[in-house]
Amino acid sequence: MTFRHRDGTRVHLAYCTNVHPAEDAEGLHRQLRVFGAGVRARLDADRIGLGLWLPAPLAARLAAEPAELDRLRSALDEHGIEVVTLNAFPYRGFHAPVVKKAVYRPDWTEEERLGYTLDCARVLTGLLPDDAARGSVSTVPLAWREPWDAGRHGAARAMLDRLAEGLAKLEAETGRTVRVGLEPEPGCIVETVTEAVELLAGVDTRRIGVCLDTCHLAVAFEDPAGAVAALAEAGLPVVKAQVSAALHAAEPADTDTRAALARYTEDRFLHQVRELPPGDGAVAARDDLPQALEGPAALPGSGPWRVHFHAPLHQRPEPPLDTTTDHLERTLAELFAGPEARTDHLEVETYTWSVLPERFRPTGDAELAAGLAAELRWAAGALGRAGLTETEKETA
Repeated sequence: MTFRHRDGTRVHLAYCTNVHPAEDAEGLHRQLRVFGAGVRARLDADRIGLGLWLPAPLAARLAAEPAELDRLRSALDEHGIEVVTLNAFPYRGFHAPVVKKAVYRPDWTEEERLGYTLDCARVLTGLLPDDAARGSVSTVPLAWREPWDAGRHGAARAMLDRLAEGLAKLEAETGRTVRVGLEPEPGCIVETVTEAVELLAGVDTRRIGVCLDTCHLAVAFEDPAGAVAALAEAGLPVVKAQVSAALHAAEPADTDTRAALARYTEDRFLHQVRELPPGDGAVAARDDLPQALEGPAALPGSGPWRVHFHAPLHQRPEPPLDTTTDHLERTLAELFAGPEARTDHLEVETYTWSVLPERFRPTGDAELAAGLAAELRWAAGALGRAGLTETEKETA
C-alpha cells in the first residue's frame, strides 16, 4: 500500500513480519503464502507491503546465495507484495519462550551486529521494487543501558562508521540506496529522541538516522511535535517510522486497572513501564510490567502509566485500559504536516498477538491475517487523516 504526500513523496506502508515465528526459508515462504497473500486479499489491494524480519542465519544465506534471493523476489511478485524495509532489530530467536533483554544482543559493540545489518541491507537491494527511491533497515539503539561506559560507546560509534562505509560500498555495487535507522527504546542507551540527537551527533546522516517507533515515543511521554522538530533541527533523518501503540492506564493505582494490567504480564517479551508523576517530577521507570505492579520496586501509581506492549491499532483493550493511538495520530500528523514529508517508510509493528490476553488472542492463521488486515486498514485511515492520498485512489 502506497500513499502520496503533497510534495510528491511516495510513502510506503507495510506490516512487520516479526509477528511470525518462522526462522528458515521455507517458513518465510509460508508467511508470504498464508499471511502476505491472505492480508492482501482481505484488503482487496493490488499490492501490499511487508517489512520483513530475517533472522541472522537466513539473512546470511540470502545475501550469499543469489538463486535463493531470486526465489524470494519471485514469490513476492507472485503474491502481490513489495518490500522496501527490513526489521533487523531481533537477531534471531524472537519467538523463543523467553526473549526479554536477549533481544538487544548482539549490540553495536559486536561484529555480529554489523555483519547481520549489512547482510540485511544487501538482501534488501535485491528485493526493492524498481520504483522505490531507497530501502530502510531498523536496528538496536546501540545497546541495553547496562553495562555501558566510554570504551563501549567509542566501540559502538566506530562500528556505525563502518556501517556507513559498508552501505556506501553496497550502493556503489548495486545502484540502490539503503539507510539504517536506530530505534530509540525504553531502557536502552538511546531511549528517547532527545538522547538520539545527543548520542548520534556526527553520524553519516546520508546513511544513518532514526527509526521512530510511535509506541516507544508514547511510553517515554515525549511530545510528537517536539520530537519531530528536534530530529529535523539536528539533521537526523527519520529513516522509517513504526506505526504502533502502547497500553495506557490513566489511574494505575485503581484496583480494577491493576487487575487489567496484570493480564498483560507474560514471560516472552519485555514490557517496560513509565509513570508520569504529578507536577514537574521526572518520569519514573521500571524495566518490566510485573516489577512495576508488585514488590519493593512497584511504582506508586500517582500518575498515568504507559506500557511497552504493542497493542493492536484497531481495537481497544478492556476498560479501564486504553491505548496511545491518539498520540500515534498526532505523531503521523507531525511527520506529514510540513511542506516536505519527514519519512517515506511506515511499518505497522504489532508483534505481540501471540501474548495478548486470551480473549484478544487469534486462535489460528485466518484470525491473525484478519487482525493484520484490520490494522493496515486502520493505519491507512490514519494516513488519510494526516493528509496523505492513497495512490490507488489518486485517479478514482
